[in-house]
Amino acid sequence: MPRKTIRDLRIMKERGEPIAALTAYDYLFAGIVDAAGVDVVLVGDSLGQVVLGLDSTLPVSVDDMIRHASAVCRGVRQALVVVDMPFLSYQTSRRDAIRNAGRLLQETGAAAVKLEGGSPRMADTVQALVEIGIPVMAHLGFTPQSVHGLGGARVQGREAGGAERMLEDAERLQQAGAFSLVLELVPGPLARSLSAALQIPTIGIGAGAGCDGQILVLPDMLGLNAGFEPRFLRRFADLGAAASAGVESYVHAVRAGEYPATEHTFE
Repeated sequence: MPRKTIRDLRIMKERGEPIAALTAYDYLFAGIVDAAGVDVVLVGDSLGQVVLGLDSTLPVSVDDMIRHASAVCRGVRQALVVVDMPFLSYQTSRRDAIRNAGRLLQETGAAAVKLEGGSPRMADTVQALVEIGIPVMAHLGFTPQSVHGLGGARVQGREAGGAERMLEDAERLQQAGAFSLVLELVPGPLARSLSAALQIPTIGIGAGAGCDGQILVLPDMLGLNAGFEPRFLRRFADLGAAASAGVESYVHAVRAGEYPATEHTFE
């Protein structure tokens, strides 16, 4: 089966076929996610929290993203791989954005990058990347790299004029050449309206069923991040409990002298 491309996502939107996306951060899980048939694998800077144990995405570096995205790309055969551009890798200047986006593709094997925000300046950055052949996934609503400026992880677009501004931002990003748009923590009716107004596919997280696709953070939806329980999250497995039980069983077996047994020992 050939790899998914940005053109395939546009075709899926035109046909009304929902897009399934998930994050991944390492080789083994990337292979599992890919074999399950997801359309997009995002190497998210959410690795700051779910892999590195940080309080936010802000300390994540370009080198962090390259290290994890390289591992993911080695495990993916069919899905479109997108890599988050971390904080301050694209906001400072067009030149920095081009250099860092180029590194992310060149050194990992990924097919596209994702960046946050929809201001005119950010749209200019998107256009600069697209003009030199770097596909860009955009991101509106709650943008985690702006968590402090937004006052925390809050639903966006509810305030007066918020919906109109988000529509303007979305259209601006589409015009700049973004091939798709992540909508995070956006009211369902607004996300549905944005999806209907745009030609590019929308991918929602906490944005309701009206988007063209959905994405979740893999450890969250597999039950590995037990303390994280936002309203939008559905756990599709409970690997956290299974892992805990397995480790406890191992510890008991070692302490009881049951492992390793004869069948685990070389003669």
